[in-house]
Amino acid sequence: EAALETRPRLARTRFQRCRCCWQPDRCSSHRVRLVVGATWALASTGCAGPGTAEESDQTVPEITEGDCLSATGEEAPAYLQALGCHADFSVLASEPLDASIPGARSGKVVLDQQNADALYYQNTNQYQIHWDFASSELSTAESPVADLANFNSTEYFTPDRRFILGAVTHYEGPNVWALEFAPYDRADAAMIEKLYRAVGGTSYFGPALRFHPQTAYLEGQAEALPRDILTVSTDEIYAGIDYQPLNLGEAMGYLRFVDGEELAGQYVSYSDIVVLDHVPNDIAVVAGLVTEEFQTPLSHVNVLSQNRGTPNMGLRDATSNEGLRALEGEWVHLTVGAFDYSIEEVTAEEAQAFIEERKPAPTEITPYDTTVAELLDIERIVTPTEEVNLHDAIHAAIPVVGGKAAHYSWLAQIGEDVPVPKAFAIPTYFYDRFMRENGFTDRLATLLTSAEFMGDPALRDTELAALRDDMMTGAVDQSFQDLLRAKLAADYADEPRIRFRSSTNAEDLEGFTGAGLYTSKTGVVANWSDVLDAVREVWSSVWYYRAFDEREYRGIPHQSVAMALLVHHSFPEEEANGVAITNNPYDTSGLNPAFYVNVQLGDVSVVQPDTGMTTDEIIYYYDSPNQPVVYVSESNLVEEGTHVLSAIQINQLGRALDAIHRAFSPAYGPASGLSGTAWYAMDTEFKFDDRGAGEPRLYVKQARPYPGRGE
Repeated sequence: EAALETRPRLARTRFQRCRCCWQPDRCSSHRVRLVVGATWALASTGCAGPGTAEESDQTVPEITEGDCLSATGEEAPAYLQALGCHADFSVLASEPLDASIPGARSGKVVLDQQNADALYYQNTNQYQIHWDFASSELSTAESPVADLANFNSTEYFTPDRRFILGAVTHYEGPNVWALEFAPYDRADAAMIEKLYRAVGGTSYFGPALRFHPQTAYLEGQAEALPRDILTVSTDEIYAGIDYQPLNLGEAMGYLRFVDGEELAGQYVSYSDIVVLDHVPNDIAVVAGLVTEEFQTPLSHVNVLSQNRGTPNMGLRDATSNEGLRALEGEWVHLTVGAFDYSIEEVTAEEAQAFIEERKPAPTEITPYDTTVAELLDIERIVTPTEEVNLHDAIHAAIPVVGGKAAHYSWLAQIGEDVPVPKAFAIPTYFYDRFMRENGFTDRLATLLTSAEFMGDPALRDTELAALRDDMMTGAVDQSFQDLLRAKLAADYADEPRIRFRSSTNAEDLEGFTGAGLYTSKTGVVANWSDVLDAVREVWSSVWYYRAFDEREYRGIPHQSVAMALLVHHSFPEEEANGVAITNNPYDTSGLNPAFYVNVQLGDVSVVQPDTGMTTDEIIYYYDSPNQPVVYVSESNLVEEGTHVLSAIQINQLGRALDAIHRAFSPAYGPASGLSGTAWYAMDTEFKFDDRGAGEPRLYVKQARPYPGRGE
């Protein structure tokens, strides 16, 4: 596939406010403009107070539109050689390709150095990539354009290239016009200057144009540019954004404001649209979510929102937003779009009808299987054959060992590029036996037929907590204890701490990850009661209130769910941990492949971070020459100018992600032959841990199909 520029990340919001009078953005009393290096500067006189900043020497000038060069009402041209007005830009620029990131409009530009430095603003809707445009519009018998492979290998990398290729992106939230190069482009400062001056001299927004370097290489080239070429960083662009769409969609519900610190003690429901001051570690099923603190695509609550198909957005100052506060306690219709959002009041009857109509179809699971009464080495579990393909082999194993262990089994067989901890599985048979022998199965049957239990969330929470408490003191069959002791003594004699991880038959499925519903616990082998407590605690997590609520919303029969365990050594002091997607969620066209990575120092969570904690958020163009790395955000736990992972470690991770992507493709990707799988990804977890042996080593802990794709 052709290489493309990084897709736009940022969006405008319909509800920005003037920082002088705190009125909506249509306020006519004051004019505002962005200042690089500060949040806002006020262009009016007599305004002081919140948001006022000293103007820097790179203040954005006023933009004056001229005559439009594209004819209104006619078919959009293949290109223009100048942009006289905003309509010219709009007709050529493309919409965001994906909803999981804030939107912007972007148009590609081509400067032909063999044709007197002619500049072309290509129609990016008609020609998605530079090669498409150049080969169709600029190839002649005297100056033919090479085939795609040769074009990519020369026009982004060689110093004597024919074309200088870039894109102009309008980040509408902070109102930044940015000239950008592909993250793998090796254009030098002279090329950057030539394209910058050509665009600046032929576009109505030229006086406001900024160069936006997105990689360390391009930042280095920016330092060599003349001082009159203005630059803007990703952080500076991001600081001007008020609105962040995470999961697009619409919902109707009862608008509630909830303090994040008090969320755990409150009951929210699938008919609520909840506004929170910060990103929660977890939340029950809600109709929609608005957080004042911004999220990442792999944050736990966003994965939940994607899994549930419910809208999710970030909005700065959400809890004090006058438009939202005016509707507090009312039934509302919320729409989360790629560029902006809307919210309006509706009647209770309209909302209830909408909720009933949009309730998801029941999630089908295969009831758990108790026919396997032995501990299973992980490599024995998923064994595809000529008669049984990988997809069916995984799904045949899930009722026995759960989704996590089934996928881990194939993960462990990929090869040396994917190092995993040695592991085994405790099948659902042992959970079922524990539940029956202690009377818990009958107790649950009674609860599930109780109208009071099912209808009263407070009572349900209380009864489930009591059940879990009793499970922690339940008798564990001695024959199982003997099997477990023997297994640990034989294969894990040097491991003082063993990790017992949840693996139900209702998680890590296509279209339903069940992320975060259950728990994992570590047991100290020298203290056998500690090991048994760890096992019982993971078993009991089937009956967490949140897990029960999620299954109820998705129509999953509770009696059909059982807990298996995935068991391996623990990581008590890892140097780094993270999650990654084996494809680019910012571009599902397949034209711009990359890995998306969130990684953090030590064992600090990346999916459930504490308030104010930031991670290294990476787009890694592993398949592109020079394998460029773009940092969307950076960890605030490492020294400024450094990152959590070294270049060598990022490459190790890239090799693993590439191998995982290929290995699971026969089950979930294009290699499966299933319909709707042109774009697919695996959601993975990993750690770097030295295990007392010096340099930290990569360990992959999990892989599951990424929700919402390829279905």
